[in-house]
Amino acid sequence: MADVAVYDLGIAWEWPHDADFVVLLETACHARGLTVCQVTPANCEGVLAALTGGTLAFRVFFDRASDSDAAFVPLVAQMRALNPDRINDFIHSRRAWDKATMHLEFIQAGIDVPHTLILPPFDVYPQPYVPDLVPLGVPFNIKPAHGGGGVGVIIKAHTWEEVQAARQQFPHDKYLLTAWVDPVELEGRRAWFRVISAGPAVFPCWFDDRTHRYAVLEPSDEERFGLAPLRAIAARIAQVTRMDLFSTEIALTPQGRFVAVDYVNDPVDLRPQSRAAEGVPDVILHRVAEALADHVKAVVNSR
Repeated sequence: MADVAVYDLGIAWEWPHDADFVVLLETACHARGLTVCQVTPANCEGVLAALTGGTLAFRVFFDRASDSDAAFVPLVAQMRALNPDRINDFIHSRRAWDKATMHLEFIQAGIDVPHTLILPPFDVYPQPYVPDLVPLGVPFNIKPAHGGGGVGVIIKAHTWEEVQAARQQFPHDKYLLTAWVDPVELEGRRAWFRVISAGPAVFPCWFDDRTHRYAVLEPSDEERFGLAPLRAIAARIAQVTRMDLFSTEIALTPQGRFVAVDYVNDPVDLRPQSRAAEGVPDVILHRVAEALADHVKAVVNSR
């Protein structure tokens, strides 16, 4: 019988800009005595054959490839059949990608969200009754239920005609009309935050929704401005979605509401800020890698 090579973590990735984070994660895993196997477009077919043939196994599997490269889909299917622990299981990710579903589940979980109208897909119901847009206020945002990176999102819309035009861009998808949220300013900074959740750890950051630039949120500012709810909200989202790694955007309004304005970002853009202006601050990225390595270690030790 052939020997089985068992790795604590198998990570599938294909985006060149993920390289820095993969190195950080692998280094953090090695520091904890964990073994790592990288699965890339160059070896994906061979890894799949070894997994199928029983000569290779992963205790934990982390997929950052199949959403953008179909060549990895059979690998993900095989991992589901083998049933190792998974970081961001595809079933949970697929559910979290639906903003309409997340909107309703967040409300049920007591997470504050913007006032929102959910419209059916255009190709199913092209001419629904014109809803009352007054409660939304003007302007409002238009966004498809699926997709990321701002694709299909219309910021500061004003009319029903804009809604109908937007719905035809992705006619098979539901659309959300969301009230515009303008955050309070805290000593000259917009109180808009991007919070990264990695395993049980939470990393709140300042985030400018206009420039998409991060800044480190210092513990002193977190305490001084009363921002502890950011961590509690992210932890609650993790419970609702059962996701191990995601980011969310939360705004603090002038009325003192912490509003989840961008529900679940997955996969998280993990470019370091030292290489990309819109990337995650390097110190935070290191901490995210270490938190995920701790998560893998805990899973391996529990077996």
